[in-house]
Amino acid sequence: MKTFLSSVIAAGIGAFLALTPAAQADDLDKIKQSGELRVAMSGVFAPFSFVDDKNEVVGFDVDISNELAKRLGVKPVIITTAFDGIIAGLRAGKFDTVIGSMSITPEREKAVDFAGPYYRGGRGVFVAESSPIKTLEELQTKTLGIILGETSDKWAREKGGWTIRTYKGIPELLLELRAGRVDGIATDDIPVLIAIKNGNEKVRQLDTPELQGSDNVGIAIRKNNPELKAALDKALDDMKADGTYEKISMKWVGRDIR
Repeated sequence: MKTFLSSVIAAGIGAFLALTPAAQADDLDKIKQSGELRVAMSGVFAPFSFVDDKNEVVGFDVDISNELAKRLGVKPVIITTAFDGIIAGLRAGKFDTVIGSMSITPEREKAVDFAGPYYRGGRGVFVAESSPIKTLEELQTKTLGIILGETSDKWAREKGGWTIRTYKGIPELLLELRAGRVDGIATDDIPVLIAIKNGNEKVRQLDTPELQGSDNVGIAIRKNNPELKAALDKALDDMKADGTYEKISMKWVGRDIR
């Protein structure tokens, strides 16, 4: 009887453990079994991810993704999707990770875990070069364009005062600013600063030192995947140590943004 009861108890414990999160396979195992690392990004955030003249998704985030996949021993699969639904897509299993210039925030950390950060950036507020607006306070009574779901979206709504219009990516923001349909835009500063430097955009940055250099940008993964997080962190550290990271950063940004 004792032997029978012990067998029943053991079977019950085994069944219970099989249903607990701790018993679930880490996403790293699934990635290696499939032979693919499915990476999501917006594809409308040059120079981090954008579609080139060959209709291919390229950029800093793409090269980082490709190199991380290589170091995990799998093939990279780049998936473009709207940024405002990217966390929901990750949690639903549509892809394995988000390497899409996503800032690490306490709110996002409730929904996903992060490896990294893999670079540091900030936010900027920009107006047309010819605009009479000189200060953030002057802009607050005007129309502001932001990317839906970005940290600048949350910041702009909390600060308030302006009329907000939302867009899917930086190309749309700059187009609306050029056309005069918005008086200013708030977004990650690096892409816009590069566009200004290259002479592609006649825009001017307002003085907002509290926003600049304020964001740690991470690699989002689903909750409770410590092995995947550790593997990504190690691969990222190795890239920084052997010069690969700096090479990618110089190629797309013109400076080391780690």
